[in-house]
Amino acid sequence: MKVSIVLGTRPEIIKMSPIVRVLRRKGLDFFILHTGQHYSYNMDQVFFEQLKLPQPKYNLKVGSGTHAEETGRMIIGVERVLVEEKPDVVLVEGDTNTVLAGALASVKVGVTVGHVEAGLRSFDRGMPEEINRVVADHVSHLLFAPTERARENLLREGVDEGKVFVTGNTIVDAVYQNLKLAESGLGKGVLEGLGVADGDYFLATVHRQENVDDPRRFKGIVDGLKLVQEYFGLPVIYPIHPRSRRRMEEYGLDAEGIVLTEPLDYLSFLFLESRAKLIFTDSGGVQEEACILRVPCVTLRDNTERPETLEVGANTLAGVDPQRILEEAKTMIEVGRGWSNPFGDGRAGERIVGILEERFF
Repeated sequence: MKVSIVLGTRPEIIKMSPIVRVLRRKGLDFFILHTGQHYSYNMDQVFFEQLKLPQPKYNLKVGSGTHAEETGRMIIGVERVLVEEKPDVVLVEGDTNTVLAGALASVKVGVTVGHVEAGLRSFDRGMPEEINRVVADHVSHLLFAPTERARENLLREGVDEGKVFVTGNTIVDAVYQNLKLAESGLGKGVLEGLGVADGDYFLATVHRQENVDDPRRFKGIVDGLKLVQEYFGLPVIYPIHPRSRRRMEEYGLDAEGIVLTEPLDYLSFLFLESRAKLIFTDSGGVQEEACILRVPCVTLRDNTERPETLEVGANTLAGVDPQRILEEAKTMIEVGRGWSNPFGDGRAGERIVGILEERFF
């Protein structure tokens, strides 16, 4: 069995890392193909170094562009590598343009595709991520659903039950494996560098196209975070993606009172998450991490493809209205942290590799 891991963004590196570790521990034949969708040091290279992962054998260095430009360049590059390497299976993860391109290029050249984190649905086709995940699910041969709800979504859409496997989410594996590293001296240094104390700050991430490319929505979020800072008197730390920073400047948004920082490496960010009083985010992965770490979360979106976090009481939807963001923050700051983790036991990577072994050996 020869496995190709196709990834291109920070969350994909993190969520694929448990699978890579299992493949390496078992001495199985695999290689990493990086599309280069994220291409700055802090958004990319540092994750391989910190997580002690093998370097990608290929990096397409696609960079940014329109959805069509990014996806087109990726499909061409991925196809070229697959024709040369002839893997038995390609694994993609999540809902990015990398996932769409990796899945399409693979099925077109007759390679089996496994979609990690299959079956998530926001039921909002206005989100590019929703289109990516739906298409990837329906062209993939093996669908590794993180939860029973994700499996039900796939079956409801007519996916063959024999293709679907409930494995748990590899983000649980990644958090469990990396939290000890994050709790070393590195983590304490992050707090000191930001001038904040353990448990006495809020953490925010805002990057989704639906939010940062809409001046009204982005302004609503920024104004809401400012209300939170003023009401509670605690700093709001916002590690801002370069694209989001450009949009903030373009729209002339006033972020006074919010602590803007450069994007952080994974271990530093994981430590900040684990010690935050509350997390504000539009990221699906951060919703999951907050739930696993038992830190209350306020999601800055109108919907979520992680409804399990809402059901266990770890998360709430606030949208982008400033006053509602503040009110949801008041509610979540009072909740207990005793919810159960709905995303599995931290052995998803082992289950996925085990399924591949059964199929190809």
